[in-house]
Amino acid sequence: MSSETRPPRPDSATSPRRAVALRSLKGEKEFRRVRRLGTGLRHPLFSLKVTDYRPRHGHPWRPAAHIGIVVPKKVLPHAVDRNRVRRRVREALRTLPQSSHGQPLPACRGILFPTEAALHAPFGELQQALAAAMAQVPARVKVRRQGKKSATGHASGSPAGGSK
Repeated sequence: MSSETRPPRPDSATSPRRAVALRSLKGEKEFRRVRRLGTGLRHPLFSLKVTDYRPRHGHPWRPAAHIGIVVPKKVLPHAVDRNRVRRRVREALRTLPQSSHGQPLPACRGILFPTEAALHAPFGELQQALAAAMAQVPARVKVRRQGKKSATGHASGSPAGGSK
């Protein structure tokens, strides 16, 4: 069979390129930071905790969505099911359609906790739920950051550094 008669691949140059890369969240330190500072989003299929994107110390600025997928044994006791739901969620994130603002994934760091329902939900429904949650991420992260500055009072300087 010649190369001219083959059908075009769906991931060929005709499909739009991803503006923000999807990468895996790695390292205990990054997971702890997201758990500590993250803003939560809940859906019947999953829970998501996200923080803004910041490069590691000494690394260049390359905006990417760093998402860690965590499936506890308490949620799905069988390893086969945990691996299957992890693969389904990863593929749903990877193949998200582009949103109205032109990119499917915002630059962020997040931890996604799928529920048992994510294992049995239709793939399209899972993808729509993830797309809706990812569309909310930029607004949630900005609100959290602004709220944190005003709540601590450190935006204008240290209160103990001035008068006695």
